[in-house]
Amino acid sequence: MFQPIRARDMRWRSIDGDGLEHASLRPRPDGGVDLSGVVIGARGGRPYGVSYAIACDAGWRVRHLRLTVTDGRALALTSDGHGHWADAAGSPLPGLSGCVDVDLAGTPLTNSLPIRRLNLVPDHGTADLTMVYIPFDSFEPVVDGQRYTSLVAGKLYRYQAADRSFTADLPVDPDGIVLDYPTLFKRLV
Repeated sequence: MFQPIRARDMRWRSIDGDGLEHASLRPRPDGGVDLSGVVIGARGGRPYGVSYAIACDAGWRVRHLRLTVTDGRALALTSDGHGHWADAAGSPLPGLSGCVDVDLAGTPLTNSLPIRRLNLVPDHGTADLTMVYIPFDSFEPVVDGQRYTSLVAGKLYRYQAADRSFTADLPVDPDGIVLDYPTLFKRLV
């Protein structure tokens, strides 16, 4: 349903005007894709600056994640693509078992990963997922339940927190990359 991914750069601004993201997508010869970006913003009244790099395999499953914060903190995780995670030293992280995708709090780009990976279609297009969620206040990964539903195949998807505390309809471009995240982010031309 989605076109083959092409190399591109994108930007989003936060709706509240206090943040900006610049992200790059680069396809690899093995069919995988590398995503990297820089995000500046504020969360809970605390400003942050974060760079990230995410390597996905050809099935859009996260295999490597690296975050670096301007205050010196860093986080590196690896995954086998089937829900088993390890830290930078290779030590297993059983608390993250079952998660395939990551969701970084300060960017709409990571919402594109399950949309692109699952290729959902209306009528049979809902998936309940457990995600590695990384909030941009603590930078400590936690497991988060999320639901994605296809409203218009290849064009519009509903994100819903598992506890139903938040819902957003996410339009995507022909690559399956989130354009706008109502109330939070807007893509810049």
